[in-house]
Amino acid sequence: MGGPVEPADVTISTAGMTRVLQYEPHDLTISVESGMRYAVLSSLLAQNRQMLPLDPPFSDTATVGGILASNTSGPRRRLYGTARDLVIGIKFATLEGKLVQSGGMVVKNVAGLDMGKILIGSFGTLAAIAVVNFKLLPRPAAAASFLLPFETLDAALETRDRVLKGVMAPAAIDLLNPPAAGQLGYKGYVLALQMVGNAAAAERARREFAAPGVSILEGAEESRFWRQVQEYTAHFLEKFAQGAVVRASCTLSQVKDVMASLETAAISRAGSGICYGYFTRADAAARWLVPAARRGWKAVIEFAPDEQRSSLELWPASGNDLEMMKKIKNMFDPNHLLNRGRLFRLL
Repeated sequence: MGGPVEPADVTISTAGMTRVLQYEPHDLTISVESGMRYAVLSSLLAQNRQMLPLDPPFSDTATVGGILASNTSGPRRRLYGTARDLVIGIKFATLEGKLVQSGGMVVKNVAGLDMGKILIGSFGTLAAIAVVNFKLLPRPAAAASFLLPFETLDAALETRDRVLKGVMAPAAIDLLNPPAAGQLGYKGYVLALQMVGNAAAAERARREFAAPGVSILEGAEESRFWRQVQEYTAHFLEKFAQGAVVRASCTLSQVKDVMASLETAAISRAGSGICYGYFTRADAAARWLVPAARRGWKAVIEFAPDEQRSSLELWPASGNDLEMMKKIKNMFDPNHLLNRGRLFRLL
């Protein structure tokens, strides 16, 4: 992810920091070191029927610190939000050798938390995340997913709009275009809805969405489908070594235009306004990015081959907040020692 990091004389790793420092199941809070893998954390929480619903790609190997530094999330961000919504405290190490604590272990205690949240999405260019405190959620008593097939993008988004205006609140609303759906064994456009709650809510969802052609997934079959969606990026990059993944952040009304512009495989968090396009060649992704930037979409090349990242324009429109980002960078790292080149060429 991000730009190519310039060579450095010193490498700092948190891979050995894997401890659970504090876990309060009754308070729905946990404090872990940043090197803990997401898969290990999820397995631990499952023993108490609790969860941290970030759904990052590469979830088997992704660490807590890496997820925060790259600000990755998955299908359930529609209901549960991203890392910024689930983090209640961060401890980080500065270049001056200081350990700084922001936030804490109490959900309502957010003193200084904004300072720590600056590190989320900073790609390790400001400080080293050491410890993260999360608020947790109970696992829902019941869950069911509905895969609604459509022949056209317009029809799929019309149904998406009705769902958003309805009383049901899906945990996930993902839209797969025909190439992406085909990779998972489905035809046409597929609008995937995950409904969670109690048994009554699940039954109501069945009454509302069950129709000829609709696939209803539960249990292991449902978990397998969302796992495929969550790990689509990882599987794509494993299959296409020269491939690239673009991410476009847009309004809900712009999802149609973004998805229509992607002739390759594409998946949209259609209830959140995030679209991912999958290109088998990085130069094709770069060509798509030029008109996307002109249309005002906040589009970036999120993944690209190592040997090509230095020659690609990964962030064609840096946004109005770049100057503020530079000031924050100079406060944390005035000599630009940390991960040079990873986040914008100037950072």
